[in-house]
Amino acid sequence: MRSRKALFVLAAGALALCARAEINPATFDRSVKPQDDFNLFVNGTWLKNTQIPADAARWGAFDELRERNWQALHTLAERVATKGATAAEIERLVGDYYASGMDETAINAAGVTPLEPAFARIAAAQTPAEIFSTIAFLHSRGLRAAFNAGVSADAKDSNSQIFQMRQGGFALPGAGRDADRDYYFNTDERSQKIRAEYVKHIAKMLELSGWDAAAAQAGAEGAMRIETALAGVSLPRGALRNPYASYNRIPVADLAAKAPGVDWAGYFQTVGLGEFKELNLAHPKFFAGFASLVNEAPATDWQSYLRWRVVSSLAPFLTTAIEEENFRFYSGVIAGVQERKPRWRRVLAATDAGIGEALGQLYVAEYFPPEAKTRVLKLVEDLRSALGDRLRALEWMDETTKEKALAKLAAFTVKMGYPDKWEDYSSLKLDRASYVVNQMRISEFEQRKNVARLGQPTDKAEWGMTPPTVNASYSSTSNAITFPAGILQPPFFDAKADDAVNYGGIGAVIGHEMTHGFDDSGRRYDHAGNLTDWWTKESSEEFNKRAAKIVAQFSAYPVLDGTLYLKGELTQGENIADLGGVKVSFLALQKALEGKPREKIDGWTPEQRFFLSYASIWRDLQRPEEQRRRVNVDPHSPGKWRIKGPLSNLDEFFAAFDVKEGDPMRRPADQRFTIW
Repeated sequence: MRSRKALFVLAAGALALCARAEINPATFDRSVKPQDDFNLFVNGTWLKNTQIPADAARWGAFDELRERNWQALHTLAERVATKGATAAEIERLVGDYYASGMDETAINAAGVTPLEPAFARIAAAQTPAEIFSTIAFLHSRGLRAAFNAGVSADAKDSNSQIFQMRQGGFALPGAGRDADRDYYFNTDERSQKIRAEYVKHIAKMLELSGWDAAAAQAGAEGAMRIETALAGVSLPRGALRNPYASYNRIPVADLAAKAPGVDWAGYFQTVGLGEFKELNLAHPKFFAGFASLVNEAPATDWQSYLRWRVVSSLAPFLTTAIEEENFRFYSGVIAGVQERKPRWRRVLAATDAGIGEALGQLYVAEYFPPEAKTRVLKLVEDLRSALGDRLRALEWMDETTKEKALAKLAAFTVKMGYPDKWEDYSSLKLDRASYVVNQMRISEFEQRKNVARLGQPTDKAEWGMTPPTVNASYSSTSNAITFPAGILQPPFFDAKADDAVNYGGIGAVIGHEMTHGFDDSGRRYDHAGNLTDWWTKESSEEFNKRAAKIVAQFSAYPVLDGTLYLKGELTQGENIADLGGVKVSFLALQKALEGKPREKIDGWTPEQRFFLSYASIWRDLQRPEEQRRRVNVDPHSPGKWRIKGPLSNLDEFFAAFDVKEGDPMRRPADQRFTIW
């Protein structure tokens, strides 16, 4: 999900985060009635007058806050980079990494020389056994290829860590969580064009890595054959929403029969794992297909694919030409972005991704005093109380399930602002000599740290986001909600704003994350974070009836002037959380206002200001290419539907703005529903 934060006093000389959380009439379009289109009423003038920056695929309230945060981080990074040997340990780590990334002359002079050992290992792999051992070698260095694997909490025993193997290895329309197997098989004209451009992109990257044009073209075609085969044995994104589809715990001894013909014992040894007895083979069909592909696909195809994966994964840390080609395809062709972000901004993003808790320590010390954390924690407890009231009042849930739902809510843990214990970077050695070598050291550091967790108790206090992040999250296996310092700023939260604005902003975000614990996926985990069915059959059926309605509602929403529609199955979890979050936060506001005068501010009641604040945080614009990409891969609906979708079901909104039956912002009575 996403979010923002408030203005606080900064250290002398620091860059002020000067925005305020307030209702801004300048964004309104008064020619539109709130009963007709609340998004346009609140955000219409902003939407008309705002241009998406040339270096962005989208722009909205989240991005405006992120940009303010990046400016603050830029000041910090430049400061510590100039200290050199006089810097404290954490300052030196950040300063050296940032300085190595800013030295474009040294990066271009080195070319791909730092990758030559990996290239040589790949080129020497001629047999299936050598191909597989090379994949293991890359994984041991933290470079992902062919599939995803690592140690994390066991979904059915969340207090223990287990080795997990998952589908992966393909990179359309983007690597990692953005990868979507359907991009390899869709037959529409745009999909075919993207695949053709993708092969051209792979060829160019191989050429920039040192191959001649003919070899690069042949290699690109071979790499595409490997990726297409991996995609072909993968589950679609919609199916992955069901956590049971990715849970298949088996004895390690059984893996050889599930994915035969490759040396799994050798793989485990190479990646640094000791003896262990069980693992989660999340996607058995995929690994059976992968094992066959290792043994049957030509070695030249595998060599091309593995070289391509190394270059692509490290592209942001390599030469200007490689970085520009990487941008041209993934940001330009896929998302429609016109310009790269300035170098300092790209290097800062890498710093946050690579050593984010080091950068975060500097950020928190300057921009997030302890009293801010205390204030927002109080708001969290208000929301917890309100959600408890909602659960007790549900008519469709039976008492047995309610009791367990309330136990889960009571067990929620809250991570606010920054970790109680910071990451230990003492074994990570960085310098200013090579940006890409620094990044490879970080990848190896993370790989070693990950495999060391095997067999250890799960550290549920560990954070999955960095403190400067403008976002929020819920973890099913930890049963925890996380709010980094970066999001606790305007327009989401402001200590100087009235309650209605804060509850409509950060309150709705908190409620959203809490509701994720009870969405179509999160509800399958119990109070301890274990994947188990704690619902009675009757309550489960009632939930599914309501979830089906939200799927149908959002599947009918058009994108790109009706040429494309949202995927209700893919987005249902976020839509459920939006609906629940705004409803719970509104209830919490009513409790907060008890006994207080309900005065209007600027002509608006507290209830109206709540919904005005809520709508303002979701304003956004997206390029057409980005809209198409997000419809396929993003579980979040576009901003206008995050406003209009939930509010069109809410009696509380209807009362606040006198929305009558038949008005566009009020769904027909027989189609309205609530879940939480």
